[in-house]
This record gives sequence, C-alpha cells and structure tokens, in this order.
Amino acid sequence: MATGTAAVEAPPLVSAWGPQSDASSLVDSLRGARDRLAIRPASDAGWRLAAARPLSELRAQAGTEKGTPWPQPLVSHYARYFRDGNRTAYEGLVASRQQRLTRAVVMAAVTGPGPDQSWLDEVIDGAYLLCEQSSWSWAAHDDVFTRNGEMVPDRARPYLDLGAGEVVAQLAWLDLVLGDALDERAPGLRKRLRAEANERVIRPFLDRLDWHWLGLNGDVHNWNPWIHSNIIVAALLLVEDAGLQAQTIARCIEGLDRFLASIPADGAIDEGFAYWWNGAGRALEGLAVLEQASGGVLNPDLPVIRALVAFPHRMHLGDRWFLNVADGPARAHQGLPWNMLHRWAVRLGDHAAADHAAVFMDAEPDPDPRSGLGRVLTQLSAGMQPTSRTQPSSGSGRSEPSKRPDLPPSWGTYLPSVQIMVARQNPGSSDGLTLAAKGGHNAEHHNHRDVGSVVVAVDGVPLLVDAGQPTYTAQTFGPDRYLIRAMQSAWHSVPAPFGLEQGTGAEFAATVLQEPTPEEPTLALGLGAAYGLDHPEQWIRTSLLNREPGSVVIDDRWNLPAHPTDGTHDVDITYLVAGTVRVGTDATATITSVGIPTVSSPVGLHLRWKPATAVVLVDEWHLDDPLLSDIWGEKLTRLRFRMPADTRASGAFTLTVEATHD
Repeated sequence: MATGTAAVEAPPLVSAWGPQSDASSLVDSLRGARDRLAIRPASDAGWRLAAARPLSELRAQAGTEKGTPWPQPLVSHYARYFRDGNRTAYEGLVASRQQRLTRAVVMAAVTGPGPDQSWLDEVIDGAYLLCEQSSWSWAAHDDVFTRNGEMVPDRARPYLDLGAGEVVAQLAWLDLVLGDALDERAPGLRKRLRAEANERVIRPFLDRLDWHWLGLNGDVHNWNPWIHSNIIVAALLLVEDAGLQAQTIARCIEGLDRFLASIPADGAIDEGFAYWWNGAGRALEGLAVLEQASGGVLNPDLPVIRALVAFPHRMHLGDRWFLNVADGPARAHQGLPWNMLHRWAVRLGDHAAADHAAVFMDAEPDPDPRSGLGRVLTQLSAGMQPTSRTQPSSGSGRSEPSKRPDLPPSWGTYLPSVQIMVARQNPGSSDGLTLAAKGGHNAEHHNHRDVGSVVVAVDGVPLLVDAGQPTYTAQTFGPDRYLIRAMQSAWHSVPAPFGLEQGTGAEFAATVLQEPTPEEPTLALGLGAAYGLDHPEQWIRTSLLNREPGSVVIDDRWNLPAHPTDGTHDVDITYLVAGTVRVGTDATATITSVGIPTVSSPVGLHLRWKPATAVVLVDEWHLDDPLLSDIWGEKLTRLRFRMPADTRASGAFTLTVEATHD
C-alpha cells in the first residue's frame, strides 16, 4: 500500500480534529455510521412524504424509459476521443445511463414494497450494467492510450477519475436506500457492488499516490474534493471491513485538507461560480457526510467554510446570470444543489447567502437527476421533514426565480486573491449597472486568457460579456487549447497591443495599482506583463463605476516599446458584446438584449467615446456550439477599437457605458 501525508503546513481539518481524524480513532467514531446518515433507507417512514411530492418530470421520464433498452456505450464511442477528439458521444451515453438509474432508484423508493417490483428490477438492471461496464472512467481521462496506444479500457488497471467517483457513489447510495430489497430480489448483487467498488476505486485510491488530483504536487483543483467526497460515501456504505473503511476515510480527510488549505482567505475560486458547485460544493457535501457519519465528532465549522459559502452570491449579476470566468457559462445550470448551500448558510449564520440560495431553491423545488443520485436523495431527504422548507409543489418543478434573488446590502465585492471586483450601481440590487472587472493571471485553473477583462450588465443581464465555456473536446485540455476562440484574449474584452495574444503562465499577470472600496469602486491594473511587455505599467486599465451619473468608465492608457517581431503595428482594444449592436457615426454605439434567448424584457447599453480616437471594426462570431448559442443566441459581436497611428506608441482611450431606458 502506498503511504503519504497531507502536503500542507497547517491542514484545517487535521488541525481542528486532531487525533480524531486518525484511522485508529475513526474505527470507533464511524461505527454505526450507516444509521446516522441523513439519507435513509426506503423502509424509513420519511419516504412517505417524498412519495407525496409530484416529481412530475422525474416520474414522466422514468415511466417513458422503463422497459426500454438501456443506453449502451460502446468501444466505438469510447475510441472517438482518441480518434477525433469527441467526448460527448461516450460521456453522453454514460450520463444517460446513470440518470436513468437515478430516476429508477427514486421511483423504487417512493413506490415502496408491493406486488409490482418492476421499479426494483429497473434498479437492479441499471446497477448490474454499471458493474459490467468495462470502465467507470471517462475516455478523456483514461491513460490507456497515452500508456500503450490502446483505445480499449484496461480492466487490470482501472483509472480513478471523476467518472469513476460518480459511479461508485451512485452504487453506494442505492445500496443504502434499497439494500434490503436488493438482497431479497437479486441475491448476490450487493456483493458484486462491493467487489467492483474495491477493485475499481478503493484499492487504486489506497495503493497509488500518482493521481494528479490528490494535489501532492501543490496543484489542487476541483477534482480533489469531487473525487474524495465520492470515495467517502463509497467507503462508508460499500466497505465492510472497519479498519479498511477508517483507513480510506483518513486518506480522504488528508486529501480534502489539501483542497481547503489551498483556498484563500477571501474564499475565491479561480475556476469561477460554475465550478464552485463541483469543487467547493463537493467538499461541503463530503464534510456534511463525515459529520453525520461520525455523530458530530468531525465538526467542520471552520473559517474557510464560511468564506466558501459566501462566494456564489458574490458573483451574482441578476436572475440566473452570474459572473463567469474560466470555463464557466454565464447562466447558472438547472439542478444545482441550492438546498445544500442554503443549509450551510443557515448553519453558519450567513443571512445574505441563505436568502440568495432560498430564492433559487423555491424556483427549483424538485431534484434534477442530472445532478447525481446523492444530490437528488439529499434534496428529497430534506423534504422528508414536515417542517422542511422544501414542500411539495404543484407545478413542473422548474422555473425562473419568481423574484430576483436577494443581494447583500453592499456595494458589491472585491476578492483580492483573484483580483475580481463586482460593483453595483444600486447597492443590494441588480437594478441598473453592474461592473465586473478581473485581473489575475493566465495559469488559473480552466484558464482563459482574460487578464484585465470586464463584464457590464444592466438590470442583471450582461451585454459586455465573457463568452464562457464551449463544448469540451480533446483540444480543450491539450496543447492546442488556446486555438479555441473562447479561450483567446482576442475574443475577451481586453486590449491587444500590437495585435498580441496574452501569454500562458502565472507570469502573464496583472498588477493591482488601485483596489476598489465601497466609496470608490475602481480597479486599476497594470497589464503589460500579461502580454510579455517589459513592465506592467506599459498598459494601465482602470475600470470604475460612477453611481450618481450611472455610468461605467473603462480607461486604457499605454506607453509601449517598439512593436515586437511577432506582433503587428496595430493597437486594438476589444469588447465582446451579446445581443444586437448598432455602431453610430458619432462615436457611439448601442447594444440591446434583442437576440439573447432567455431575456424577455429588453435592456440596453449606450457606449460613447471621444470622436476620432479610434476606428471601430466589427466582427461577428456565429455560434454553432449549443453550450454557447443556448445562452447568447445566434451570435456574439466583437468591437475592436483600433488606435490611429499617432497614438499607437503612447496614448489613451476611454469608453463610457450607460444604461438605456428606451
């Protein structure tokens, strides 16, 4: 067995829990853990409350698919990643299979015992298919091709990735909920579940220390808490040997400590709002399970948790729109576990976070199988208490928030660790203008070359935008990542001195020259280093929000050296725009939200600049990727303000942005 310790000086969990986090102590504290978990077996009376919920979409979909052939991922689907870079052919079928199994588990639990065992049979078939599935890893992560050039999963060397973690946790949760019924209906299946979990997850986790997501090299990202939290569930529910179970949990605590130790004091996640849910959010879920399993011995009330809970609402623009950085969409996905965030916020006394999460909870009262079985069961379990906030609904279970989520009564936020400012014209409201400005560097996780970028929203709708995450392919995380348009600085709202792209690496960074305050929401950044120039202050961008006149001002000033051999003579300042754009002849432009699919009440921006200070070039990006077009519509537009020859070497350009009220 491989051995290792947490590679951090002051691990938060171990520092707080002391010897209680050791395997020897965990043997005692985890005894009887199964009976203390909030998710209960289907025999528990609480499931009668869950059975009373409409769950309209889940029931309808489950009824439609029951008795039909299951999604069948094939080698040809798996091999596509290695052949042509396509990930979705295989991952889509695997996701469909697991979502169907999640629906079947819920249906078997809410219908309960009786003469009709068809839902239980559906669960048995789905679980067995996962046991027979040659790989639980996604092809994009499996190292079989890089090791030996093969395109067929190697059963003798299972790869432990996000996909494997999701499968083992799903099998563990269904074992908890339906275990007794499975023993009666399909004797031997639960033994098989345990054998597969041990072979594919537990042993590879304990025997190897070369998994990149462990963070032993100091690079900790969202895989760490996501996989560790799923392994915690598997160890608690599928590992019978108390010593092995405790050993596995102790190793997971070490791993989660590496993640928590990497979180800055301001709680910022450099991967952004969207990845918070599958990073920090997964850590919070794992810690909640540990606390339940240990009967409160492992209490995770720590300062770092409080900071993490506050992050999502700090990134909010309005309705379902959030500031998106890195590989994040600009709109929040359906099915996010807002109930989990709400419970943590209430527990910690963070009223702003709790009120914000509550609005989204009310808009999505029914669980979404796409979020995974554990999250579905957690949401249903919360509704099993008569006093729970989550009550049966009569609608479809999915809508836009019925009112704008409450924002904290503040000017906005500034997170110095990632150099992100979100400033609101009207404190505590998304009405009017919201300015988001970002510094940072170009070695952030899921990085886009976006150092110095800005986003401007009006009434919560972004119109100067960040395109966000396109569909993942082999190129996304390969050497040609920055050939993808959405990743390039050329298609972010940043300068382009001499036509240069920003560089890749931590040294291509912003320098903060002025931090914002509530009284003066201004972020001034030196951007020269982001382009490999000699000094940060060779390009200075100042982004500020003027509340009283109601305007955003983005001021760029530069003093450049001779143009580099790999650049051009052009000096451009780029803004990426959503909706409909009209450039006037009087040094103005108007932007409206017309064309953005999800915006029903049109909003707009008016842009103005000093006449004759730039020539405006307009480029249209026609979107054929559903992940982008579903959010932005048919196109995004790039406005390039090209400087005249006499200001290329040294000059200034100021863009003023105001809301329109037509």
